[in-house]
Amino acid sequence: MRFTSRAAVSALLTCLSLAGCSSVPLGMPGPSSSSAAASSAGAAGGARSIAVGAGPQKKYTVQQQPAAGSCHYRYEKGEPLEDPKCTPGAISPAVTQANLKSTICRKGGYTSGVRPSAYVTGKEKRLNAASYGYTGNTGDAEYDHLISLQLGGDPNDYRNLWVEPADPGHKRGSGVNNGKDPVETKLHTAVCAGKVTLARAQQAIVSDWTTALTTLGLS
Repeated sequence: MRFTSRAAVSALLTCLSLAGCSSVPLGMPGPSSSSAAASSAGAAGGARSIAVGAGPQKKYTVQQQPAAGSCHYRYEKGEPLEDPKCTPGAISPAVTQANLKSTICRKGGYTSGVRPSAYVTGKEKRLNAASYGYTGNTGDAEYDHLISLQLGGDPNDYRNLWVEPADPGHKRGSGVNNGKDPVETKLHTAVCAGKVTLARAQQAIVSDWTTALTTLGLS
């Protein structure tokens, strides 16, 4: 019988205490070493940690997605929400509270310079639609960053992207239309105006985008 050293046991216990050591579905890439770092919101008030992705890349590659049929939509007042097991969210290490003016709040915009190409996201969207069992018109669904790019979400981490169906009552074939986008814009405005911290905005939208503005007193 092989005995584990005291140091190894200590390391294991430390690992299990970190969010970044949580398991991922078989066949999925594991979190990067930076994923173990909790967001600043996670350290306060008992809010859950948000994984840290790889951040902006010069060249993006198609990311492996959860197994087909393994993800399930939730609904709040008819609005579709992501499966937190498949899409828990991931933030970019390139965006912090300290550098907002030079990243997401800079004049001239930030998102266009970090967004993956349609070639990459188009393939990922088809794979993720299978993950969620989405069978509707893909043109009506948005391949959405759970934590939007304008809130410092990671650009191409599979944990931060999901096929978001259109709002209830949406006319089939009329294109993307959902209520989450205006919420993201209002949160971005509030963060850049100093009304709410970046970490609080990220936590609010990860928890439930339909209540994010109310939670932060911005509605």
